[in-house]
Amino acid sequence: MNSSKHTELANHAWSVADLLRGDYKQSDYGKVILPFTVLRRLECVLEPTRQKVAETAALYESQEIDGDYFLRKASGHSFYNKSALTLKMIAADPQNAAKNLQVYVGSFSENATEVLDKYEFAQQIKKLDSANLLYQVIGKFTDLDLRPEVVSNHNMGYIFEELIRRFAEQSNETAGEHFTPREVIRLMVNLLIAPDGDALSLPGVVRTVMDPACGTGGMLSAAEEHIKALNPDATVEVYGQELNPESWAICRSDLMIKGQDPENIAFGNSFSDPGQKQGETFDYLLANPPFGVDWKKVKEEVEYEHTNLGDSGRFGAGLPRISDGSLLFLQHMISKMKPVDAKGGGGSRIAIVFNGSPLFSGAAGSGESEIRRWILENDWLEAIVALPDQLFYNTGISTYFWILTNRKDARHKGKVVLLDARDQWVKMQKSLGDKRKELGDGSGSKPNQIGDITRLYGDSVAAAADAEHPLHSKVKVFDNMTFGYQRITVERPLKLRFELTEETLAALEASKAIQKLPNASALVEAFKAMEGPRSWTTKSEAWVALKDAAVEAGTTWPTGAPFSKALREAVGVRDPQGEVQMVKGQKEPDAELRDFENVPLGEDVEEYLKREVHPHVADAWIDHAKTKVGYEIPFTRHFYVYKPPRPLAEIDTELKALEAEIQALLSEVTE
Repeated sequence: MNSSKHTELANHAWSVADLLRGDYKQSDYGKVILPFTVLRRLECVLEPTRQKVAETAALYESQEIDGDYFLRKASGHSFYNKSALTLKMIAADPQNAAKNLQVYVGSFSENATEVLDKYEFAQQIKKLDSANLLYQVIGKFTDLDLRPEVVSNHNMGYIFEELIRRFAEQSNETAGEHFTPREVIRLMVNLLIAPDGDALSLPGVVRTVMDPACGTGGMLSAAEEHIKALNPDATVEVYGQELNPESWAICRSDLMIKGQDPENIAFGNSFSDPGQKQGETFDYLLANPPFGVDWKKVKEEVEYEHTNLGDSGRFGAGLPRISDGSLLFLQHMISKMKPVDAKGGGGSRIAIVFNGSPLFSGAAGSGESEIRRWILENDWLEAIVALPDQLFYNTGISTYFWILTNRKDARHKGKVVLLDARDQWVKMQKSLGDKRKELGDGSGSKPNQIGDITRLYGDSVAAAADAEHPLHSKVKVFDNMTFGYQRITVERPLKLRFELTEETLAALEASKAIQKLPNASALVEAFKAMEGPRSWTTKSEAWVALKDAAVEAGTTWPTGAPFSKALREAVGVRDPQGEVQMVKGQKEPDAELRDFENVPLGEDVEEYLKREVHPHVADAWIDHAKTKVGYEIPFTRHFYVYKPPRPLAEIDTELKALEAEIQALLSEVTE
């Protein structure tokens, strides 16, 4: 089916909006159109076995036996409908449309009615009937031919996505919350599964695929199709979880129609209520989690697991900032990887879509840095692929694939591939939301960019090593340790001179520690009355002079550290030539001169200090107690190519030409 055909069918379904106008807000159209589309699809799928199911239902009802197993067998699917009614029959009886439709929906198997319940379908039936619209809406959908031989499951996915996109536009949501562009999924699945091509071609192979943020199930469907293309006899079991009820319902109904177990698609939050059992693992895991969405709602559960379960839970490595839960999804997926056995068998592969933030956000010691450290030190990160911007429906920002595995081949052991595919795109004829670019798939006159990127990924290690390779500049390979660094704290001594001026006396009077003294006023007045030198190069000289002034004025000299500290803060003035302050025999660091340096992991920090810092400030030292290890992946820095500015003469010539053009235009206006 070409794109115009599935758009035509989506248009037919959406034309129901004309009936709803006035009784429904535009933002609520989808609450009617989406469940009716699902209902019509289920009916079309079950039509060939409808009579057989009705006969089987009648047989077991008379025997008072639960015939669920036999009804599924009779329908040829994992769901069924026992009613003799059809949507066409219901539409033909307007007076009883609501009652009959409720009976019809209630006759579906429990897994199907659960899908429709997520749309709050019973409420929509009541509302449509009250507006005398129900039979008209049903009639519209009976004209929609969604039989599997006319509309494949793959193309049914396109229709659902088109309807969701329109619903999102009307309700000010973003389509990207529900599904990912198909060509992006194709590339993602290629990079995830392609390295296992030989293993997947073996007879009797069974593979499991999981998406913890599955939306309408597009990624799961694409992964299944890819594996089946390699081996039609392969058994593929898909699992997922989705928080949005409409998306969950579509994904679940899609699985029912395909013969997959719909129970494998859990409803709820993957962090607080994971749909898969603890310890359950999968061969392939992939996801496009929402970008930059906070995890405040599940903060308590996530922090409890991090604190109490540690490394035996999912989030032991660290917690990202509360404003972005992307790395929580990745940790959740890593916890679902199959272990590698002693012979090198087992293991899993992961593909996830991120924006740029998880590459570098968070300083050394932060949750994000610790998560990156955990991944890299365990040698799980195989590659990061940079994608073009404006590729997704709900954001125009740059995005990246992270590919992980716990069974790297010998070429990738201890290494990470960075692949730059930011220039691999074609302009769309018509924008969809923020999506203005797409990856060419070789169809029509488009270049096969998906195939090119997939081939370069497979050849990445060789391409990076061969300077003559035509795409050498697009791929780089680094050791894991390259992304690690030591965050060192460089200290310099606090140097002060001491003086009494109007400014320092005012600071002394304003000091809370001084104000608490019983003789505070007498002290300040004694200092103000001092004659002779009022500036000293050392603290001891200053303290002797100030103490003498206090005694001479007939007041006491306070003792204790708080007074001494407050006095120094008031009358001490920073001076590069001043006295170095000491604390317990050690130089006191000046917090205002404190600096931080990132030193590559493995390099001697003292040697770095001598080479990079001492030539500029010879008295600096490292506070080793504050040194932290961090990890970041500065992707764009590694692919930065310097472009020299244009010559000034060229710019000047261009400006003069523009000035002349403007003058000519102005002269035409004034004539």
